[in-house]
Amino acid sequence: MGDFARRDTAHAVRPVPQCSPMRPINPADSPDSVHWDGSSRPGHGPRRALRLHPANRTRLLRAAQDKPCPRCGNLLEWYYRDDGRPIPLHPGELLTATVPDQHRWHVFEGIAHRGADGTPWCRLPHRALCPAVAHDTAIGDPLDGLRRQLALNTRRLLDTRSLTPAPTPTPPPAADAPAPQHRRDVAQLFHTLYLAPGRVEEIPCVSLTIRRSRCPHPLTHQARDTGVWTTVPVPPGLGRRHQGELTEHLTGTAMAVYDLSHLPYPSQLRWRTQHCPVHAASPAADTALTVWEPFDAFLHHQHITPTIPQTAGEWPC
Repeated sequence: MGDFARRDTAHAVRPVPQCSPMRPINPADSPDSVHWDGSSRPGHGPRRALRLHPANRTRLLRAAQDKPCPRCGNLLEWYYRDDGRPIPLHPGELLTATVPDQHRWHVFEGIAHRGADGTPWCRLPHRALCPAVAHDTAIGDPLDGLRRQLALNTRRLLDTRSLTPAPTPTPPPAADAPAPQHRRDVAQLFHTLYLAPGRVEEIPCVSLTIRRSRCPHPLTHQARDTGVWTTVPVPPGLGRRHQGELTEHLTGTAMAVYDLSHLPYPSQLRWRTQHCPVHAASPAADTALTVWEPFDAFLHHQHITPTIPQTAGEWPC
C-alpha cells in the first residue's frame, strides 16, 4: 500500500519542463497538431499564402513548380522569355562577374531577358549547368565548381533510385512499317495557327487550385465557348529558305483546323492562356507552362491532315 502511495505522490509533483512553456490549448487544434503540454508541433503552422506581384506580366507561379529536370534531377525554374517561349533557369543567382556573357540572364516582372540588368547578380539557363549535357569547358571555367555540385547530386539521386536514367534511344522502325502517330490537333486562335500537345478536348488547365494542386479539368470542361472544325490552306513554312522549298508541295492544300477565331476576345484569351471555364476569370496563379506551339508546316508536317474528325475520339485518316 505504501508503494502505491509513494508512486502516486511522485506522479503528482512531477515538474513541467521549462523548455516547453505552457499555453492555453485552442479547442480548434487537433490532437496531432500540439504536444502534450499544448505547445505547437513543428510544421503545423499557418500555411504561407502564394500571391502574384501586381506588376507581373505572367501568372506563372515559381514557388508551385515541383518538377525537376527529367535528365539530371536537379531543381530548375521555368520562365517565359520576352518572345513568349519558355526557358528553364537555375534557381539561384550568381555573381555577374563569375558568369560568362553568353550565359547571363535576368528576370524582370516575371519575364526572363537575355543579358545582365546592371546589378551584381544574374541568372543563367539550366542547360549551361546540366550534368546530362556535354559542356565544352576550358581550364579555369568559373562554372565548373557548380557543375560538379550538380553532377554529385545527380549521382546521389541515381544511387538512391530517386532518379530514373533516361532510356536509350530505340532504333527507328523499318521503312515498310508505318510509325505510330500521336494525334496533335491544330487550332486557330487570334488568326494564328497553334499546335496542341494532343487532342483539343484533352488540353489540361494550368491553374493552381485552393488545395495547391494543378486543376484536373480540361479546357472543354463545362465550356460553352468551343470551336468548330474547318479546313484552311496550309501556310508556307517559316524559317530558312530551303525549309520553305521543302514545303512547297503542301502550301495551299487544305488542312483540318479547330477554329476558335470566331469567339469573342475573352474566350480566345481563355484558350490561349490555357484556363478552364472555372479559372477563366479567377485570379489564381498558374502552376505549369502553356503547351501551345506556333504551327510550322516544315516542323509539324506529320500532323497535317485534310480530313475533319467526325467525333472527339476519331483520328482522321
